Amino acid sequence: MNILFISLGCDKNLVDSEVMLGLLDSKGYQIVDDETLADIIVVNTCCFIHDAKEESIQTILDMAQYKTEGRLKALVVTGCLAQRYQQEILEEIPEVDAVLGTTSYDKIVDAVEESLEGQGHVKMQDLDALPLVETKRLVTTGGHFAYLKIAEGCDKHCTYCIIPKIRGNYRSVPMERLIKEAQELADQGVKELILVAQETTMYGMDLYGRKSLSKLLRELCKISGIRWIRILYCYPEEIDEELIQTIKEEPKICHYLDLPIQHASDGVLKRMGRRTSKAQLVEIIGRLRQEIPDITLRTTLITGFPGETKEQHEELMEFVDEMEFERLGVFTYSQEEDTPAAGFEDQVEEEVKEDRQAEIMELQQEIVFEQAESMIGREVLVMIEGKVADENAYVGRTYRDAPNVDGLIFVNTEEELMSGDFARVRVTGAAEYDLIGELIS
Repeated sequence: MNILFISLGCDKNLVDSEVMLGLLDSKGYQIVDDETLADIIVVNTCCFIHDAKEESIQTILDMAQYKTEGRLKALVVTGCLAQRYQQEILEEIPEVDAVLGTTSYDKIVDAVEESLEGQGHVKMQDLDALPLVETKRLVTTGGHFAYLKIAEGCDKHCTYCIIPKIRGNYRSVPMERLIKEAQELADQGVKELILVAQETTMYGMDLYGRKSLSKLLRELCKISGIRWIRILYCYPEEIDEELIQTIKEEPKICHYLDLPIQHASDGVLKRMGRRTSKAQLVEIIGRLRQEIPDITLRTTLITGFPGETKEQHEELMEFVDEMEFERLGVFTYSQEEDTPAAGFEDQVEEEVKEDRQAEIMELQQEIVFEQAESMIGREVLVMIEGKVADENAYVGRTYRDAPNVDGLIFVNTEEELMSGDFARVRVTGAAEYDLIGELIS
């Protein structure tokens, strides 16, 4: 039986998809990438913001057509949208045979088999369950990098965020399991581990009574074959001295940190339910740059949060200008039902949100271009990801760039390189977020 798997949303969701693919592959299902050839289609959904919700719904509707137009026998919906709107999906889209919640992805084989038998159903486990699957994941990222999800859920309860209601409370994956999984990934050829969770910095508090990300990192650094370890989703208030020193001391850990701050005005931060002030953010960022001068900092911002004034937006612009983040993304505020912020007064008009987003991104592009130009002449280590068609050039990433969200470097050379190779490159040019370089023989 042929199965098509569509994974939407974040990299945490992708890990769940890879686990489900591993389970299905182990049962003999053939993975295909053409919906017209699929007997079963699984859509792993996202609903973090309005646009993600719309994309998930449209994808389900598009796939549902193959019940009448193609050979499709079973349509299964999993993930965040399924957790949040299970009944609505079954009632409004009768072509859907089974719905699995966010803690039920380990039941994917049962869901598929029962759907093929005409026994459509809903599978929802305790929201605070933590499926621990022994079957190896089927890595879909090309084989040279992989995401390692170290925890599930979140305890922060920011006023704009629905995640705790669809992903549950914070639960760390036991360290021994993560080390085993990382070793398996290394054995498959993975050279870069990217640590993800709703929040990585609180890892271990629930299991070990203390933040244990630093200990986990040091253990992962011992794994042969792993060259780079990258950390995403670090809440700034949880970055402690032990973590800073671990990043500084361990050569495998990329000098790259993703710390979503969302805003820089104390008034907005308070309404968001964030746990840092502007002064604390300045202090944390300053400390990181003092201890690790070549660190690349990535952050995300929300513009147009309820009650955000023109002055608060300008304060955020000044902060971005002063901090000069190497990487930055901006989202317009999405009014999500069942979150406290959805009921706040002074909702900002969509056009104003988008104008403010554009202003910040225009400023950030100026910052990034200047930083990229400053890289010209430097030597950097590059992980090759592929060849540019019909040219003597390859595309890769430096430690400064996470896959799919940051920039690339185009490497000119007549030498033959392989995907996953590491090469020394001299930067010769810059084009906004991307660099151009030549191989150093």
